[in-house]
Amino acid sequence: MRSSKVGFSLCFIEIMIDKRQVEEAVNEWLNGKEYFLVELNVEPDDRIVVVIDHKDGVWIEDCAELSRFIESKLNRDDEDYELEVGSAGLGQPFKVAQQWENHLGKTVETFARDGHKFEGTLTEVTPEGFVLLCEEKVKEEGKKRPVRKQVEHRFAYDEVTMTRYVLKIK
Repeated sequence: MRSSKVGFSLCFIEIMIDKRQVEEAVNEWLNGKEYFLVELNVEPDDRIVVVIDHKDGVWIEDCAELSRFIESKLNRDDEDYELEVGSAGLGQPFKVAQQWENHLGKTVETFARDGHKFEGTLTEVTPEGFVLLCEEKVKEEGKKRPVRKQVEHRFAYDEVTMTRYVLKIK
């Protein structure tokens, strides 16, 4: 008597969350609002992270509303996911041009690619870069000691590794 084994294998089809679908939902919610998208990540384990910002700050209620809106556009029966919606925090590096524009006239710090750190007032923002007005000690000809002066520094975005808002407590 011969015995035979019947084998079978299971095939799992892994469905990942489509980043474009999430981005379309976020953009639909943002349409007509003064909020803007800072970052959107969909990680391989289907963890979705959405970061938004607003020139006057982000309200928790708006994060919750956006979270519910995104969930209404996705189907948990097709794919389980973790969704995190938050705001760009104070002191976090700027990631999109709107953040530089929102901080015009405010104190920021910038780290140049050459390793130098600059802190000053953000006075100009263009599509190519930005300008900081920094107070620095400058050696003037004919004077023994350096004097404090306002010095303008121009940066292209690719010349810096990070720029962020500096919260001044008085």
